[in-house]
Amino acid sequence: MAEIIDGRRIAQEIKSELLARVQFLAAAGRTPKLSVVLVGENVASQIYVRMKTKSAVELGIASDTIILPSETSEESLLDVVDKLNADTAVHGILVQLPLPAHIDENRIISAISPEKDVDGFHPVNRGKLLVGENTLVPCTPLGIQELLIRSGHAPAGKHVVIVGRSKIVGLPLATMLTQKGDRANATVTICHTGTSNLSSFTRRADILVAALGQAEVIVADMVQDGVVVVDVGVNRVGDSSTEKGYRVTGDVDFDSVRSKAAAITPVPGGVGPMTIAMLMHNTVQAALNISASSSTG
Repeated sequence: MAEIIDGRRIAQEIKSELLARVQFLAAAGRTPKLSVVLVGENVASQIYVRMKTKSAVELGIASDTIILPSETSEESLLDVVDKLNADTAVHGILVQLPLPAHIDENRIISAISPEKDVDGFHPVNRGKLLVGENTLVPCTPLGIQELLIRSGHAPAGKHVVIVGRSKIVGLPLATMLTQKGDRANATVTICHTGTSNLSSFTRRADILVAALGQAEVIVADMVQDGVVVVDVGVNRVGDSSTEKGYRVTGDVDFDSVRSKAAAITPVPGGVGPMTIAMLMHNTVQAALNISASSSTG
């Protein structure tokens, strides 16, 4: 039976390490601050924002949330972003996605100062990641990398198969894991909706990352014995036996795949806590970077 990779435990380990860095900055008069902008009343987004704010408070990171109505214009949102860019007390800016349909997400992301882009989505940060420069990188891929390394399943020398090519997870993770260095140096295959005979690729994975956004698509006969499985998916599946009428599951059929895997992340409790921990990491790193730039400027 597979080892369960405990994302909650590893995330807490990372947060404990961040405390010293936060205290160092606070002693120098630069308490890291994260500003979150939430547009509209998306329930899932509201939950995510509360979780992020709670983690910030626990670490001594200053945090505020700017809540805007769903009818907010694109120009009004850009004005908010501009003010946060200019605010020297703010080190990290996160505009919660998705945004209402009338707002161009790419335009908003591109308006955020790259130095404060703690989501790692700005084109400048994406470009730096691609060429191997130090930069702020997307939180979920960074969390997956940390999860693998800290659980004893470093990707170096392994064949990593990523199922999913999103700009948020699949593509940046592939870029990170193919770079030189003991934290990466993997051989990476990306599969997606256009991939023929998906199982022929997933069965060759030493490490399989499932980021499809479809409940329990990856089943036991799609993986080889001894695989390490990272399940990124968070899906609601109807279940009348539960009080809420649904259960939360990943993109992997956990019970069947666990019988063949060497290690597997649960849903919930796997990648999710790591994503929030890495957002805190990026906020602290942004504050350190800005502090260093100010002292040399």
